[in-house]
Amino acid sequence: MRSTLKIAMLSYHTCPLATLGGKDTGGMNVYVRDLTRMLGVLGVHVDVFTRSQSEHVPHVLHDLGYGNRVVHIKAGKEVPLPKQELASHTQQFFMGIEEFAFRKKLQYDLIHSHYWLSGLAAIKLKASWDVPFVHMFHTLGVMKQRVAKFEDEFEGDYRLIGEKRILDEANRIIAATPAELAQIQWLYQFDTRKIKIIPPGVDLSRFYPISSDEAREAIGVPPCESMILYVGRIEPLKGLDTLIEAIALMRANGDINETAFCLAVIGGDPDLGSENIDAEMVRLKELCHSHGLDKLVTFLGKRDQDTLPYYYSAAEAVVVPSHYESFGIVALEAMACGTPVVASQVGGLAYLVQDGKTGYTVPASDVDALADRLSRLIHDKELRNRLGEKASKVAEDFSWDIIAKQVLDLYEEMLG
Repeated sequence: MRSTLKIAMLSYHTCPLATLGGKDTGGMNVYVRDLTRMLGVLGVHVDVFTRSQSEHVPHVLHDLGYGNRVVHIKAGKEVPLPKQELASHTQQFFMGIEEFAFRKKLQYDLIHSHYWLSGLAAIKLKASWDVPFVHMFHTLGVMKQRVAKFEDEFEGDYRLIGEKRILDEANRIIAATPAELAQIQWLYQFDTRKIKIIPPGVDLSRFYPISSDEAREAIGVPPCESMILYVGRIEPLKGLDTLIEAIALMRANGDINETAFCLAVIGGDPDLGSENIDAEMVRLKELCHSHGLDKLVTFLGKRDQDTLPYYYSAAEAVVVPSHYESFGIVALEAMACGTPVVASQVGGLAYLVQDGKTGYTVPASDVDALADRLSRLIHDKELRNRLGEKASKVAEDFSWDIIAKQVLDLYEEMLG
């Protein structure tokens, strides 16, 4: 490896240091942050460029270890903006990165961009700096359009045009799973020879099995004997309504004891005033109320990632009921904590969760199947333990020290 490889990492629309569970914070934030930290361990210098969303946050933060930094670039107003508006500020983002590099007299060897908006800036930087760039989509526009339920989930043709341009311009593409490679190949009619499959990783020093008693004592809430856990963004794509319907069915069937069961939901801002609360949060709370589940479902809001291993370990099962996931980092984190996962049989989840071995996969939106698998896990401790032990073993293959070396090998291959 050449000495002090310098990477410009682009995460335009969301900062890797943001608190998880917000509208635009999730698996990609974790991926960028943890990959950057592990690359630092491997002796690689990384600057992560992201759009500034607050004038009160320092524009350069050394929070990623080994001298690796997060650099906030002003692009549009320094406030959270809808993704439809963000696309119009990518030129300013590109120019801000150029100015930062020029002022600091920095020369980067390679660009690694994440999500399609970052890819648009990477195309311009590639031409300006004459260096290669590798891109990871994390989610694909065509797939999101196919599963969208509500009008505000559709982003329009401008995203699909942008993604096709990135596919043409990028030197290499990283796909998380064979399923994502196939989606790119068939939905975008793209030659797959420059696609490399490298899954996301998990930090095994953070996510590991903790005894249920210790975990429950650490988090303090919710006070119930059997806990099912959901962790993720609060948006229709994530299928949380299917999980709520499954809980209602389980109660109707007598499968759960109302005084000893709860569904804990981590994500979103459930306590905002009525004028600011997210429409999907309102819809889900109304759904709970209509089924009489107000006492069984607890919306916990955002949680720091340091607390997540305790929640995962305290749960009988973690549910990922998404309609689409390119991979599913929440499922991997839960598996590393020795907790069985029940997930939709879609995208990367079907690749990651081994049905009947590390958890269960069920068809997306299938309330009956989801309720059945959750009932099995709640009432069979031996089954939970067996699936959880296998899950933690499988997760070891995704340790970041393994995955980051694969990414670094790709960088070296690109640089010849």
